Amino acid sequence: MTGSERVASDAASRGIEVEFVERPAAGSLEEAAALMGLDPAGIVKTLVVKRHDGSYLFALVPGDRQISWPKLRAVVGVNKLRLPEASLALEATGYERGTITPLGSSTAWPVFADERIAGLRIAMGAGEHGMSAFVDADSLIAGFDATVADISD
Repeated sequence: MTGSERVASDAASRGIEVEFVERPAAGSLEEAAALMGLDPAGIVKTLVVKRHDGSYLFALVPGDRQISWPKLRAVVGVNKLRLPEASLALEATGYERGTITPLGSSTAWPVFADERIAGLRIAMGAGEHGMSAFVDADSLIAGFDATVADISD
């Protein structure tokens, strides 16, 4: 099963409509946004975050912002969080960096969404390179029972 097929299957099981858009390969989020005629804020980064105990979580952050580590630690209720190496993120999700999404992840980790994505139609990783998935952020949040908070700067 391809990455986008995993995304589509998981989205359907959660009642989330997803639209896949093919695009040329992009070297950065900004380049991907330009290729699709979007502002960087219209693309949501799915970041794999490792907890001190070895478990993971997903942080959904608008493309024009970065994780605020103090804010995310406070919401999660832990003292230590970090971005894992690319190989660990692949192992934790089944997706390569640049394609990661909570949809279809090999393990269903908790999802923390920045409050700025609520109410928007967003583009995000589609499980494979050269493709983006467009979803309603509120449906995504509901489908994962995500925690919504101010987690970015």
